[in-house]
Amino acid sequence: MDSRHVMSRLKETLTGLLSVIPPQSDIIYADYPLYGNVGDLLIMKGTEAFFKAHGIRVKQRWNPDNFPFGRRADKKTIIVCQGGGNFGDLYPYYQTFREKIVKAFPENRIVILPQSIYYQDETRLRKTAALFAEHKDLHLFTRDHVSHETAKRFFSANHIGLLPDMAHQLYPIKTAAAPSRGRLHFIRTDGEINPKLQNNHSVKSCDWQHVLSASDRRGIAFFQTLNVLNKKAGNLLPIARFWKFYSDFLTKKAVRFFSKYESAETSRLHGHILSSLLGKPNTVIDNSYGKNANYYHTWTHEAPDVRLIETAGTKENLPL
Repeated sequence: MDSRHVMSRLKETLTGLLSVIPPQSDIIYADYPLYGNVGDLLIMKGTEAFFKAHGIRVKQRWNPDNFPFGRRADKKTIIVCQGGGNFGDLYPYYQTFREKIVKAFPENRIVILPQSIYYQDETRLRKTAALFAEHKDLHLFTRDHVSHETAKRFFSANHIGLLPDMAHQLYPIKTAAAPSRGRLHFIRTDGEINPKLQNNHSVKSCDWQHVLSASDRRGIAFFQTLNVLNKKAGNLLPIARFWKFYSDFLTKKAVRFFSKYESAETSRLHGHILSSLLGKPNTVIDNSYGKNANYYHTWTHEAPDVRLIETAGTKENLPL
């Protein structure tokens, strides 16, 4: 199957969200990312593009650091939570925030956009499921078959769906320039690394912190500080509006960076997705707990210019 057809189909699949967030709905976008993980920023840009494409009215935008708990919302307003890969106990700050949202708005529809689910502690998973089961109009979308099976097993009291990552709404993305370099090795350096597959020290690699400059990181830190101070002052400044323009700058910078290369080898899921959105051949290296492989097997395995490395054996069979 042609890769362009695969990407177009994934974008079209996202219209499945309209069954729970109908066109012209009023929503609160509850946890947009205000930090420098460009993958999450791409999810945010795709989410906002989806809202715009379908006439969904975003009445308020909040992040976990400034959400005004204690305010009531009109019962017809839908609370929409950001998708991504932090549903579980690896990133407890964001999971705890979602659980507080579920507790705070028992009479509003809550929609959690496509997430990968991963818990190291099943006891914690069961506690989350018990809390979610108390909400009668909660819709949890997963973005791979393994997460979907977990959701069906533990979150059967809620409405469960399977959809691709929201960044696919951005397709197609035009390359910023003709490629001038060969293969990009875009390898994660955080707690999700898979050392068995990422131990080739002879190959120079980079991660999101290499895409963003020191000045970019200072800009992000400024927004984060301003965000906290603004909440203390009563959220007088439209932080989300300011952040939109700065995050546009950051994501466009990432597009320019990836555009320089003819192809990519990456252990970042959004290194894979961004490469695919740009029409670049790419090799996906699995992360520590199978997230990348699960996504590939669910959505992108039919693209002829995408390959997967999920075992040391497959690594040996793929060219560097």
